[in-house]
Amino acid sequence: MVFEDVIGQSHVTETLRNAITSHRVAHAYIFSGTRGCGKTTTARILARALNCLKPVNANPDNACSHCLDIIAGKSLDVVEIDGASNRGVEEIRNLRESVRYAPINGKFKVYIIDEVHMLTKEAFNALLKTLEEPPQHVVFVFATTEAHKVPQTILSRCQRFDFRRIGMDEIVASLRFIAREENVGIDDDTLAIIAKKGDGSLRDAQSIFDQVRSFCGNDIKAAEVIKVLNVVDQELYFRLSDIVHDHNAKAGIELIDEVSGKGYDLREFVSGLAEHFRNLLVVQSTDSTRLVETSEPFKRRYQSEARRFSEVDILRLIKQTTDLEQGIRWAPQPRFKLEAAILQMVKMEDAVQIGELLAELGELKKKLTPAHPAIDGLRVPKIENVENIKLVGAVQAGTLRSPSVMSYASYAATSQSIPFAAPRAAVKSADRLENRAPGALNKETVVHRWPDFVQDVTKNRIAVGTTLSESRLLDLSEGLVRIGCPDDYHLSTLKRNKDFLAESFHRITGSRISIEPVLHKEPSSATETARATVNIPAPQQDLPAPSGRAEEHPVVRALIKVLGAEKVE
Repeated sequence: MVFEDVIGQSHVTETLRNAITSHRVAHAYIFSGTRGCGKTTTARILARALNCLKPVNANPDNACSHCLDIIAGKSLDVVEIDGASNRGVEEIRNLRESVRYAPINGKFKVYIIDEVHMLTKEAFNALLKTLEEPPQHVVFVFATTEAHKVPQTILSRCQRFDFRRIGMDEIVASLRFIAREENVGIDDDTLAIIAKKGDGSLRDAQSIFDQVRSFCGNDIKAAEVIKVLNVVDQELYFRLSDIVHDHNAKAGIELIDEVSGKGYDLREFVSGLAEHFRNLLVVQSTDSTRLVETSEPFKRRYQSEARRFSEVDILRLIKQTTDLEQGIRWAPQPRFKLEAAILQMVKMEDAVQIGELLAELGELKKKLTPAHPAIDGLRVPKIENVENIKLVGAVQAGTLRSPSVMSYASYAATSQSIPFAAPRAAVKSADRLENRAPGALNKETVVHRWPDFVQDVTKNRIAVGTTLSESRLLDLSEGLVRIGCPDDYHLSTLKRNKDFLAESFHRITGSRISIEPVLHKEPSSATETARATVNIPAPQQDLPAPSGRAEEHPVVRALIKVLGAEKVE
């Protein structure tokens, strides 16, 4: 085996060949990458190339005595160490002692340490001095799948090569070559199934190929490969996307029953479903199947299937699938969770672009003109002012006769309890209020917009909004709004935030005003006055009036009566 036989790592093999040719071989290399991508194989080829008696274009000839000894594992000049089994400081100390001796037959003494990240901290420290000042005849090659676990002091003294994940097409080409050399009948679609199962690892793909060949013999069919590997048939994913598109809930449940009945791993099925939607998104976004790892027939199906979904809908499906993939991992009943998620996908309505929706609303608003007697004066209200519309309707119906004595809490309770009695008149009134010039601000406008004002203040400063909701509007005169506060705490809070309240009021009404909080003690009958004003029946008074004793306090009596409280001596 030579450097050209390493699949998919030309950026590594070309660099190593050039280093050998120019006699610029480093004293230490670190090969990092996923499993089965050729790290250890490349290290062995490098060891043979450095010691070969008759190299050809910086490649070993694999025929000289040195190459044959290395291939047979008999050479004393090439030492392979398993970092997981020899991870202690004592093993590294023995290595330090052995590097002093010159090679017996070859030019270099090569130490290949596999899974070097498994060494202990003390072992790395013991190795550090040797890496700083190595003998001229020693070359270290470290292979690891987790380079981030190797200390930076070691990494900085090595030439690092990152081995990439092997592409599916490259694995298929390698397996095709093996099948042709061994006279095995297998088509490219079946090879694609094996390569996909290998997941970027050529070694895994070759092991799966040997397993399938043992089961099928020299004539391998796709159906048999799916059966022996228990791979989820990709046809199921296309059926599921059709079910989602057609909103067929029954077929969705039956499909999950089929998946479960065939013994597929539900987590693997969900992972494949996420990849299926990803492929649809890639084809939808790029209008190409180049980035989709599957066989050509399925690539053509993705090309046609992607046109049935919008990009937004595919993104929503991917979001639901990834959430399902996380949730099903720890679910005690993964099938139930999968069925619920599939039903959510099936019931999901098609997404509507905001721009299209606004355009349709604009067209609708143009059609709603006074020429239609049934909708005379009607306009499309703002969504955020639904509560305000209810309040205006109550005013037009004559329910609120004296709003000046009402607090915000009374307004809110009234707007929720009183039905919308006169919608057309209410909308007309709201239209007049919103279109009124800032200079025409009067008390009626302030009363009507007061709930929105309090809500806006609460949204931005909840403490100030709460204080404002417990105060009430007194009057308006010459751009000055007087707010009655029940105590000194409310008064000081509103005074500190007068400028903020004025800006919020301007944002809601479009009018510039000044805020003047004043201390205003309510008479005992104020609650009854407000309740009578808005036609809210008084609650049943089943507690006596408060007296000087604590036991006679209404709250204490309520605790005793409702909760069975007892006095503690």
